Amino acid sequence: MTAVPPAAAPGRPVRVAVAGLGWAGREIWLPRLAAHPAFEVTALVDPQPAVRERARDTHAVPFAYADVDDLPAGAADLVVVAVPNHLHAAVAARLLRRGVPVFLEKPVCLTSAEADLLADAERVGGAVLLAGSAARWRADVAALVEVAAELGPIRHVDVAWVRARGVPDAGGWFTRRDLSGGGALVDLGWHLLDTVLPLLGTAPVTHAVGSVSDDFVNDDAAQAAWRGEAAAGGRTRGDVEDTARGFLLTADGASVAVHACWASHEARDRTTITVQGAAGSATLRCTFGFSPNREPTPVLTRTRDGETVRLPLPTEPIGAEYDRQLDALPGLLADPASRGAAAAEARRTIDVIERIYHAARHTEPEREHALAGHRDR
Repeated sequence: MTAVPPAAAPGRPVRVAVAGLGWAGREIWLPRLAAHPAFEVTALVDPQPAVRERARDTHAVPFAYADVDDLPAGAADLVVVAVPNHLHAAVAARLLRRGVPVFLEKPVCLTSAEADLLADAERVGGAVLLAGSAARWRADVAALVEVAAELGPIRHVDVAWVRARGVPDAGGWFTRRDLSGGGALVDLGWHLLDTVLPLLGTAPVTHAVGSVSDDFVNDDAAQAAWRGEAAAGGRTRGDVEDTARGFLLTADGASVAVHACWASHEARDRTTITVQGAAGSATLRCTFGFSPNREPTPVLTRTRDGETVRLPLPTEPIGAEYDRQLDALPGLLADPASRGAAAAEARRTIDVIERIYHAARHTEPEREHALAGHRDR
């Protein structure tokens, strides 16, 4: 179909198209957008006819297309891009250059060059780029940020997301370096860095080292069964890391330890953030994401002068951070200050990721990792 949905009166919901109907587009964004009063889903885009038609019927979406280039001018006020990682920057840039605003699922880019491509496309097309990285929209993370502001200058942050079992996509594109851009560091690590780097202010990261390993990535027992993806016989062997560890230093002397892990010997999936400041420390223990094998209740504590106290946290359902980000999207879309912000933040995040991978390559000479070349087998 090529018809354009009719324009609505001022004050109407934001007309949105969803491009990419893999797990994130199909299970996270499309149902939430369809149910949200601030949005009207006017189109779907996916190269697989059966996938897009099934989603179109399920959510009563009027139009469906095979490619974003088929999306007519004026068909949507915003396109949510949730295609596979290696297509993120290219698809978003094509839309931005046409003047179409984009909400881009993480990782926003896979290289610094892609971050620059997005920034240039945003300038040329005059449309805004917004980033879909929901962890910072969690209520418990917001509470941690408030406490961190009371701790004086931040000296060190420990941040970890360690899954017991959670390798995604059962041998599909997620575990192929050429399609994903990397493993746990690009996937979970993007959320962690997106949450932590703003705590450090604007000081640049001057040093980054790290290591990676792949003890679980090809173990069927380590797959993320909760995603509903069964490992098939003869599936492609993964060539990305399932575990990454990094250590960062900023220009003003703060340090960050990062641990991103798709699978481990732990009993539960957990996320831990500890912020150490000159006037005390704070720790949030919770579980990011949708895994049912999680910490039962988020816990936030503050420690000062030898005394640790538990701080109150609001109760919220799993996935509320995605709804909260959608709540904010119309305002961000209309705010001139949003222009350039997502590309700049993505540039800072991917620079750290690239440097950790570069350090990992040189500390393990028998293997090269994502964004650093191909592995010989």
